[in-house]
Amino acid sequence: MAVFLTVVHLIVCLLLILAVLVQSGKGADLASAFGMTGSQTVFGPRGAATVLHKVTTVLAVLFMVTSLGLYILQARGPHSVVQDTTAPVSDTQKK
Repeated sequence: MAVFLTVVHLIVCLLLILAVLVQSGKGADLASAFGMTGSQTVFGPRGAATVLHKVTTVLAVLFMVTSLGLYILQARGPHSVVQDTTAPVSDTQKK
């Protein structure tokens, strides 16, 4: 279960990074970076949410859910397949 959740978490992380990098920033023109005309759009009203914004929101929620799931699985404690086995006896211990 932990391996599956880790793989899903990594896929969601990569998709979230791509979704954020593809978006253009608010007031992304060069003039607004230097305080010239056009910088007023940074503080202006926000437009309608695009599909990319909605995808980013869904991916962010999935990221949080998988992060919490991984934390819960980790908090349960170690589950080792060799927990009930005994350590092998070395040649020096046999003598």
